[in-house]
Amino acid sequence: MNTMPQKAIRIVIFAKAPLPGLAKTRLIPALGAEGSAHLAVKLLEHAVKQAVLADTGPVELCVSPTRLHSIWKELTLPVSLEWSEQGEGDLGERLARATRRITNNGQAIILIGTDCPSLNAKKLREAAQALERHDACMVPVSDGGYALLGLSRHLPEVFSDMPWSSTAVARLTRQRMLAECWTFKQLAPLHDIDEPQDLQYLPENWAPRFTAIS
Repeated sequence: MNTMPQKAIRIVIFAKAPLPGLAKTRLIPALGAEGSAHLAVKLLEHAVKQAVLADTGPVELCVSPTRLHSIWKELTLPVSLEWSEQGEGDLGERLARATRRITNNGQAIILIGTDCPSLNAKKLREAAQALERHDACMVPVSDGGYALLGLSRHLPEVFSDMPWSSTAVARLTRQRMLAECWTFKQLAPLHDIDEPQDLQYLPENWAPRFTAIS
């Protein structure tokens, strides 16, 4: 078991601007461009709310393409939220840049996206507790990726040469951490909302607003 001193933990939410034709594009065949964008807004606001409710430390929204876009002012987001921009590069480069920045500042990081509505405040607190005892933690999702990755320090190998959007992401991430002799806690798997068939995993009270186009 890791005996490192407890670090402050920062939740960093990676989010794409919830615009028609830009966000949740794989759902367009089911919801249309506008419907997919509306769902992206709901998912983003939900992720931020749950991260703040978790009360594990600072919450940062890391956005793409830029925080200056007017869409961000239209959303219902807490004033306590901190902001940053993802910058250039593929997903691995952007995740690595955020992780390096946070961990170099002496904090542990919990990386999440906005695609998993079942990743609630309770589960975020479980991840924070896992990071107090382990080098890393993960919440895998059913498609082979992960909804959450917690790291006590930067490990470039978990972000470089990764086949993003494949079924191998969680497995390879876990293997690379264990290869470095990191202590690791895997939490219960959840479901992302990426494809039309994933809409069945939306919370029941969301479903009437986001039903497939017939």
